[in-house]
Amino acid sequence: MCMVFLPTSRFKNMSLSALKTCRAACNSNTGRGRPNSPSVIIIGGGFAGIAAARALHDASFQVVVLESRDRIGGRIYTDYSFGFPIDLGASWLHGVCKENPLAPVIGRLGLPLYRTSGDNSVLYDHDLESYALFDTDGNQVPQELVTKVGETFESILKETGKVRKEHSEDMSILCAFSIVFERRSDLRLEGLSYKVLQWYLCRMEGWFAADADTISLRCWDQEELLPGGHGLMVRGYLPVINTLAKGLDICLGHRVTRIARHYNGVKVTVEDGRTFVADAAVVAVPLGVLKANAIEFEPSLPEWKEEAIAGLGIGIENKIVLHFDKIFWPNVEFLGVVASTTYGCSYFLNLHKATGHPVLVYMPAGQLAQDIEKMSDEAAANFAFMQLKKILPDASEPIQYLVSRWGTDINSLGAYSYDAVGKSHHLYERLRIPVDNLFFAGEATSMAYPGSVHGAFSTGLMAAEDCRMRVLERYGNLDLFNPVMGEEMASMSVPLLISRL
Repeated sequence: MCMVFLPTSRFKNMSLSALKTCRAACNSNTGRGRPNSPSVIIIGGGFAGIAAARALHDASFQVVVLESRDRIGGRIYTDYSFGFPIDLGASWLHGVCKENPLAPVIGRLGLPLYRTSGDNSVLYDHDLESYALFDTDGNQVPQELVTKVGETFESILKETGKVRKEHSEDMSILCAFSIVFERRSDLRLEGLSYKVLQWYLCRMEGWFAADADTISLRCWDQEELLPGGHGLMVRGYLPVINTLAKGLDICLGHRVTRIARHYNGVKVTVEDGRTFVADAAVVAVPLGVLKANAIEFEPSLPEWKEEAIAGLGIGIENKIVLHFDKIFWPNVEFLGVVASTTYGCSYFLNLHKATGHPVLVYMPAGQLAQDIEKMSDEAAANFAFMQLKKILPDASEPIQYLVSRWGTDINSLGAYSYDAVGKSHHLYERLRIPVDNLFFAGEATSMAYPGSVHGAFSTGLMAAEDCRMRVLERYGNLDLFNPVMGEEMASMSVPLLISRL
């Protein structure tokens, strides 16, 4: 077999000691077969793919990771151009508790977390220290009103539960809100209160990276919310992904275009025509890439798998990071702009409170995020700054900025998955179920934790274990008492470092 070597300059954002140069065996024109020991190709070097590769490598499989980008991490992307880490993709650990699958890894690395909010605060949080809301004239909304409207929002969500029970057909969250308002005149709000309610709904849309008229009433609350609140990764997620990737064979710049499966193996073709063969493959590419049919499957995936890919929603949320030379904003975790529509509302994450750096992060989602992606980076940064100027007229201009574009990035084509109207939550599980010797991983295959890093991580481990058992069964070496994750990893219990200023 021929040997593929990549130049070390391709390995960006990683120390060279943490990676092996790509030494994957590729199928040459002579057509010689696979190696004698169990082998797996991991397609996608995001969190799920790297987790699967780590587990299978540690189980003594021959593993190669094929990643289309010039870096690993996928939708985990820590940028250092400001001189300190900024996560342009995922940046929170949702569920700061020992039950979180990622807690042992983060705890062992000694990485600090900053708790930005408590349990259930994704949808409503009445911690008055956390938010400062303003109208578009720059007037701060009284904190008592923010609390009162937050309680009303919670009541509206409870009422939508009744609507769900009464209707056999699914509908959007926005449609359910309309029904609630028709029934409960006491929950209808006007004036400034209505604008604050729109801001709460805007936060909810940010959680799903989708507009309220596309989010399923039947399924929006089906994911498992871990206790402990939400912890911001103060040093970014890159140290975690680098640690998991240490010593793995990773081929960067290898965009997979075709996956052919046979009774005794798989053959994977990359963009330049080279092919790789192995006993099995783990498909850990983003849902948006699968939806775009960027990879040809031979034979075609079964109808139930294609229905899962088509049925799951893929949302967009971006970050526009503004770096300033001084602090001019309140010492709160979120700055919010209230408006008469969710499209006009917005919020900024205050990184200074968590990291000490003078940085605000504007976080548009849904249609607004799509519209902003049509702008240049400079125009997008200016748009975010103009939103800030509405509430803080004396704001000084940023000295640097960063803009993410997860929706139009060919390697992601979206931020993360959500439950679309009229579709079953069980589609996540269908997407995870293997097809012959193809195994699937990623946040969109997690029925319990979709749209999260720990969901991606846990599905990577599940795919690795399913793959290990399937391949070793064929080799006649299956040992049910030797799982992929060894006792050392499973028993790690290192306390997480949490702060709250």
